[in-house]
Amino acid sequence: MCQLLGMNCNSPTDIVFSFEGFRRRAGITDHHSDGFGIAFFEGKGVRVFRDDKPCSSSPIADCVKQYHIKSLNVIAHIRKATQGVVNLENTHPFMREIWGENWVFAHNGNLKTMPDLSESRAQPIGSTDSEAAFCYMVEKLKVRYHKKPSDQEIFNAVYDIAAELGELGTFNFILSNGQIMLAHCSTHLHYVMRKAPFGKAFRIDDDGVIDFNDFAKPNDRVNIISTFPLTKNEAWVKMEHGGFVMFKDGEKIHEVVGEYKLMEDDGTQCTQSRVA
Repeated sequence: MCQLLGMNCNSPTDIVFSFEGFRRRAGITDHHSDGFGIAFFEGKGVRVFRDDKPCSSSPIADCVKQYHIKSLNVIAHIRKATQGVVNLENTHPFMREIWGENWVFAHNGNLKTMPDLSESRAQPIGSTDSEAAFCYMVEKLKVRYHKKPSDQEIFNAVYDIAAELGELGTFNFILSNGQIMLAHCSTHLHYVMRKAPFGKAFRIDDDGVIDFNDFAKPNDRVNIISTFPLTKNEAWVKMEHGGFVMFKDGEKIHEVVGEYKLMEDDGTQCTQSRVA
């Protein structure tokens, strides 16, 4: 399957340290070599770089490294194809308009059944289950709310859709509109918050080291989300199955920790959510 990377922060920050470790998993330390993409929000706009070549050796990824773009929200993806051929239109992240905003989505997993898009105004361009799931989500959100709702209402609505699509297979994803970032875990997803007091971080995939004291301001807060931890010495939080979290301005503002089974009086099981 694929791997995900996201960043949400309260001050424009570049993601090069994390991205350089992450991209090595696309052919050097792991085998996610079927294309990559990365999206940087800049105000209402989005700067997107995608390539159907391995991220570890892509000149486009080299450009991202050299560019040092600073952003409040970034989503990146390295692909190991499960559905859809290896080409540019099947490369994540995907972008669609919702409520007059750009929304960006990247998925790790495999949906065994495709959602019904026969009546949807949002249609996929490529042939992946991921883009189809995003189109389904876009349509459901637009039907549920004709105008942009509150952050809490968005959280609740996306959680409902994630639970529905999660019944069709593995559904790890990161979603953002440049203001908030949402992450849902089916199998593997981790996050870490970097804030004062800052220190050094040591990458897992190579010998890269950074001292955040050399770059961060005292009030900076940066959340990094990744399929698997990118550093050896930081306190990464492993999300549980069914876990769902929203970040904004470098803060975790809503979270469903996970799902667990309870027995009803008649012996049947029901699923409930644990909220942080």
